[in-house]
Amino acid sequence: MPADERFAVRRENARASVPRPLTAAPAPAGVPLPPGLALRGRLATGARRPETPRGSGRGGSGSRTPRTGRGGGPRRAYERARRAWDRPLTAYYVILGSSLLITVLGLVMVYSASMIKALDISKPATYFFGKQFLAAVIGGGLMLIAARMPVKLHRGLAYPILMVTVFLMVLVQVPGIGMSVNGNQNWLYLGGPFQLQPSEFGKLALILWGADLLARKQDKRLLTQWKHMLVPLVPVAFMLLGLIMLGGDMGTAIILTAILFGLLWLAGAPTRLFAGVLGFAVVIGFVLIRTSPNRMSRLACMGVSEPDPEGGCWQAAHGIYALASGGWFGSGLGASVEKWGQLPEPHTDFIFAITGEELGLAGTLSVLALFAALGYAGIRVAGRTEDPFVRYAAGGVTTWITAQAVINIGAVLGLLPIAGVPLPLFSYGGSALLPTMFAVGLMIAFAREDPAAKAALAMRKPGVRWKTMRRRVKKRSSGER
Repeated sequence: MPADERFAVRRENARASVPRPLTAAPAPAGVPLPPGLALRGRLATGARRPETPRGSGRGGSGSRTPRTGRGGGPRRAYERARRAWDRPLTAYYVILGSSLLITVLGLVMVYSASMIKALDISKPATYFFGKQFLAAVIGGGLMLIAARMPVKLHRGLAYPILMVTVFLMVLVQVPGIGMSVNGNQNWLYLGGPFQLQPSEFGKLALILWGADLLARKQDKRLLTQWKHMLVPLVPVAFMLLGLIMLGGDMGTAIILTAILFGLLWLAGAPTRLFAGVLGFAVVIGFVLIRTSPNRMSRLACMGVSEPDPEGGCWQAAHGIYALASGGWFGSGLGASVEKWGQLPEPHTDFIFAITGEELGLAGTLSVLALFAALGYAGIRVAGRTEDPFVRYAAGGVTTWITAQAVINIGAVLGLLPIAGVPLPLFSYGGSALLPTMFAVGLMIAFAREDPAAKAALAMRKPGVRWKTMRRRVKKRSSGER
């Protein structure tokens, strides 16, 4: 036999001697194969596992799924912050947290700014702080009550609050009952060291009553007619303004006018109607300022950097001195120089100047940031609701707090005339603090009424969480322990 044929025979014998792998016979339909037999069958038929790309394992540099943990750069941090801000309870927590922080910081600054004033009138150093703390406790109770009240009950209180406020404002002008403080006849004596300024409650009364009025007219599709938009909202607002101006309080009248314009803007007033009412208010304000030497002197003190030789613009100039001497981080809590008799009213209208002197630019920017957060949360509540009353009331409260803060801070900075209005939730004054805290509770109630916020709050109740945990627990047999 030739050599090549012998080599071919040997090769065939060698191949025949190698054992073949077991192959799995096709299983009948519906009968699964045993795992081992199925694996051998796949290996025998040449099936291969899908290859994983290089670098996709641990420590590899291939493509990975995005991680949600730490890191990721500013873009990912921005996305996380945006998602957190869009959560249903964000407005609820921002309103509650910012208002409480402003109130607590205001108590600290009232104590620091009023110590010398209290000692100067032969009172204890904590005299003004004690009264403000008592008002904050009562206001906190009012805020809690307002936050727990349903929207229908708030609407039901609109007319009673308006009537009681008008009665008290008329009572202020009765000789022998009303009191005059710093030239303004706007106070009622309650006994002891306590007084009440009814015009501060007029802001809350106008918001609740105006919101209820506009909501009912919107439901009847009457706001498309200018007479229904203006009457009786504008006449009632002008009645409140007239009672306030009888006492000479121009600052509160400006805030009430801002609330009126805010309600008209939210109701969708036409531009010409809005401009007409605004022009009429400007003319009335100009006449009132020109006919009062005191108001003209306040207007002339805008932007001054030093007092007149005759002593004019003393308060405006020393407010600028207090802010300028504070620097970046201030002279320290309680270390103000201007409160030692140089700056009039350091714990009321010009408490922001003392804050700048003792806490510096960092402290004043913190206060501004808190007011900005509170205002933005109020706008969010008003913009996301479907209830017209909630939209008008939340927008009116936001306009009130924001406008009053801008007017007060603008006067301290010398950018606006000194209007004599306190900084909301911050300055000394129980008559201003009580209705403001009730209004904050009103916005908290509105934030809770959002359907998504309701669902989120319901999931956080103890009963719901306990039921959820019980559903997750697996049932055990009777023999297990």
